[in-house]
Amino acid sequence: MSYGKSFILTLLAGMATSANAQMMERELGDFSLRLSTTPSRSMAQGLVKPIGLGTFHGGLDLSHANGWYLGQWSPSIGVAHSSALEVDSYMGYMRPLEADQNMGYEVGLIHYNFPELDARDRHEVYAGLTFPGSRIGAAWSLASGRSDSTVLLDLGLLHPLNLDMSVKYANHVLDQPVYFSGGSVRTFNDWSLNLSRPWGGARLGLTYSGASLTGDSCAAYSGQNSRCDETLTFKIEHPLF
Repeated sequence: MSYGKSFILTLLAGMATSANAQMMERELGDFSLRLSTTPSRSMAQGLVKPIGLGTFHGGLDLSHANGWYLGQWSPSIGVAHSSALEVDSYMGYMRPLEADQNMGYEVGLIHYNFPELDARDRHEVYAGLTFPGSRIGAAWSLASGRSDSTVLLDLGLLHPLNLDMSVKYANHVLDQPVYFSGGSVRTFNDWSLNLSRPWGGARLGLTYSGASLTGDSCAAYSGQNSRCDETLTFKIEHPLF
């Protein structure tokens, strides 16, 4: 059975999520404190920022000149009836390579916390390489009853179209199979491709996402996307202030 196709048009009147918007930064000696509507860390940003954001979202980030950093980011504070409170905390280390100061490496740990939901909390270890305006990395998590691995590729601005492009591909393995009419599922994959660009003070975004599950097997889906079937999402984000 082929994937169901859907097209979603979302107009977000909430805070903008572009990396250079809605950020306050203050230097505190050797520390730098940032308050922002988008996660500030390179690898952590791509991992904790989901396709769908709540209307109200934001976080803080504290970094030291020696490369250590920690932060907390909430993609949703659970105001809307259909959303749940989520608080993601991360800690990591990022340094440039001695041979080439334009390149760097990064390692860290993220804790995903869902105070209103049972058995959803998990930890994730990540590592990757950073380039000017781009990054590539991988993450692995082991939660109760499952393990998940993710590959992230972010190419930054693509000229001359001035597009940001990011790709996520994840593999999910369940300890116990999930049964549905016609079979069972224990492993599955999902992916997402996101294109975005600034436009007149707003940010336009186009996302294609999908999973290896089809038809009735989508009842077992519990991956990184908001939907199991192939989905094309267009959204316009603009800051409230």
